[in-house]
Amino acid sequence: MRRFRIVHALAGRLWIIPSLGVVAGIVLSLLTVAIDRRNENGLLSQSIVGNATDAQSALTTIATSVVTLTSMVLTVTLVAVQLAMGQFSPRIVRALLDDRGDQIAIAIFAATFTFAIFSLRAIDTGPGDMAVPGVTVLTAFALAAASAFALFFFVHHAGQQLRVGALVDLVGDELRSQLDHRFPATSARREDASVLSSRRAGNVIHCDRDGLVAEARRAGCRLELVPMMGDFVTHGAPLLRVHGDGARLDRERVRGLIALADERTHRDDPAYGVRKLVDVAQRALGTSSNDATTAVQVVNRLHDCLRQIADRPAPNGHFRDEDGELRLTERVLDWDGYVRLAFDEIRLAAGAYPQVTRRLEAALSDLKTVAPLERQPALDRQLRLIADAVTRGLDDDEDRDAALVADLQGIGSGVDVAIR
Repeated sequence: MRRFRIVHALAGRLWIIPSLGVVAGIVLSLLTVAIDRRNENGLLSQSIVGNATDAQSALTTIATSVVTLTSMVLTVTLVAVQLAMGQFSPRIVRALLDDRGDQIAIAIFAATFTFAIFSLRAIDTGPGDMAVPGVTVLTAFALAAASAFALFFFVHHAGQQLRVGALVDLVGDELRSQLDHRFPATSARREDASVLSSRRAGNVIHCDRDGLVAEARRAGCRLELVPMMGDFVTHGAPLLRVHGDGARLDRERVRGLIALADERTHRDDPAYGVRKLVDVAQRALGTSSNDATTAVQVVNRLHDCLRQIADRPAPNGHFRDEDGELRLTERVLDWDGYVRLAFDEIRLAAGAYPQVTRRLEAALSDLKTVAPLERQPALDRQLRLIADAVTRGLDDDEDRDAALVADLQGIGSGVDVAIR
């Protein structure tokens, strides 16, 4: 129990690893200065490390710069933690402060500062032709370069760490390891020969379709991608189904042709772009600020994107080899799915906002002019439901009628407000 208390106390201290960096900088300074003093003529040429004045200026500049940099990094860290607490959860702060990557970066800054400060005592700028402590100066340059790389790492790591997906995974991975420890598996699960299960959890962000077709052709079978692009797959869930004899299928290679990540990307998942635009509109309509103009701007972009594909053939998710044999199938979003994804949630939030409902009317009416007949029902459904939402959201009949006029500006270019 005493060992647990000590480990728990040390693990929760932000200052432990940076303090070790301070100690390491002092020890390294003592070591390099001792090496230089044992070699009175200097181990390195002055063409590399400069004269004594140059060395003193370099060490002073490094110390001054690094202490300023460290102050800025710590300030940014505290601000980022405050933002994360307000945006996500106050309970997420421990996971952020316990991150070893940030602590190591700060430790490198601390080591560089203390090394430069303690190494200044080895510089003799008085009269006489004194040797420059070349090893010490060169080590200071190396630590300065390491600090620069640590800064780049810190900025990248902090940016990645504050993403929603990264924070959720940070807590989720720790929870999973605790559950594995608390509920140990009694026996390995037997995998169905017709199913390839996932070895990890994550969102499907990419798959090498040509590679999967080639593997299915070589094995003489057909593969079915179970999750859609962008779906979250849990550990051990079906990733692929094998239709036919999959005895010759290289299962590990096939798994490697499907990429999972902690959050969706745009590469093979255009629906994710629609999803993010809808999120912006929902937040604009669902917060205390109620920014309907932002929602209209989102509808502008959704209207533009859907108009591009309104009359284009939709992919069917079937992939064949060079002989025309079907080797891979996957589920894909159809026209109705894109229309619902783009408009359903905005429509539900916009019933009491005439500016948004008028813009939705204009977008859907325009899409009806380019969409083929078989794609019209999805648009008609949205128009009907918008009318129902306006009826629920507005009490006055005149307001309801005005809210259902098509207007590309929301309010500003409709036939009821603009002169022809």
